Amino acid sequence: MTELASFIAGLPKAELHVHHVGSASPRIVAELAARHEGDSPVPADPGALADYFAFRDFAHFIEVYLSVVDLVRDDEDVRTLTYEVARELARQQVRYAELTVTPYSHVKRGIPAPALCAAIEDARAAAARDFGIDLAWCFDIPGEAGLAAAEETLRIALEERPDGLVSFGLGGPEIGVPRPQFKPYFDKARAAGLHSVPHAGETTGPGTIWDALRDLGAERIGHGIAAAQDPQLMAYLADHRITLEVCPTSNVRTRAVASIEEHPLPALVAAGVPVTINSDDPPMFGTTLEEEYAVAAHLLDLDAAGVADLAKTAVSASFLPHAAKEKLLAEIGDYTAANA
Repeated sequence: MTELASFIAGLPKAELHVHHVGSASPRIVAELAARHEGDSPVPADPGALADYFAFRDFAHFIEVYLSVVDLVRDDEDVRTLTYEVARELARQQVRYAELTVTPYSHVKRGIPAPALCAAIEDARAAAARDFGIDLAWCFDIPGEAGLAAAEETLRIALEERPDGLVSFGLGGPEIGVPRPQFKPYFDKARAAGLHSVPHAGETTGPGTIWDALRDLGAERIGHGIAAAQDPQLMAYLADHRITLEVCPTSNVRTRAVASIEEHPLPALVAAGVPVTINSDDPPMFGTTLEEEYAVAAHLLDLDAAGVADLAKTAVSASFLPHAAKEKLLAEIGDYTAANA
């Protein structure tokens, strides 16, 4: 292990863009697939999952992702999955993570909303106790499922309101799913005190990001890499300190970016746009948050202090309470002083 990789491994971190089901380890996915063998295309052999997770394009990724979602059939599956995701994040010294949960996908598969929320909250409490990690939730609309999914996601968010819920999001395909149609749902979520964190500009152009800012009141943008195509947009993001949740390997694996060397992260940083580094759906993309920090360090030519600054940006852009932010920032500072 190189010195920088060792530094990254021990660095206290926050993860702001990581999907709940998409973070299930190959072991957990294979166990779930074995329970439903014959009723799912997902292989029950962990070794075969790498081939299954070879994506032709973003549409194929969504198809595979939903086949994994379909393996989660009851609240015990949800509880186990969530706890194991927390275990892996904590192994990487993640102190705080905002997991994107798509309640509509589970409820339509037969898990009642109260049971779903109880399961993730049970796992959240157990993860804090056992691993020292603080989890929070972003409830997101699966855009491909339309306005009925938006209505149901909002209802669950406002009626169930689990303790860890901090934000309201929008995921899934961007092509053919205009952002403005979701404005009424984001207006109500924001009025109820939830933060706005839609995906935008991952597989479409800068216009989708402008829509997310104007119509959805976005406080952070999921991915947002298309901003690099629009100098005016980059200036706006920089001036208003609107953070992009960048996931480099994900963008390559879904073919949103042709290669890691062509990733627009350096252009965004050069323009002063605040960015955080995230793993998105790490086992599906064959990565970890540690590896994403190493990729970012390579693209941006960072030393240990520069990597620590990325970790600090994630904390600052998080929805942690102020005192918790200050505590984690101090921990990062102390670690960097001792190890950089």
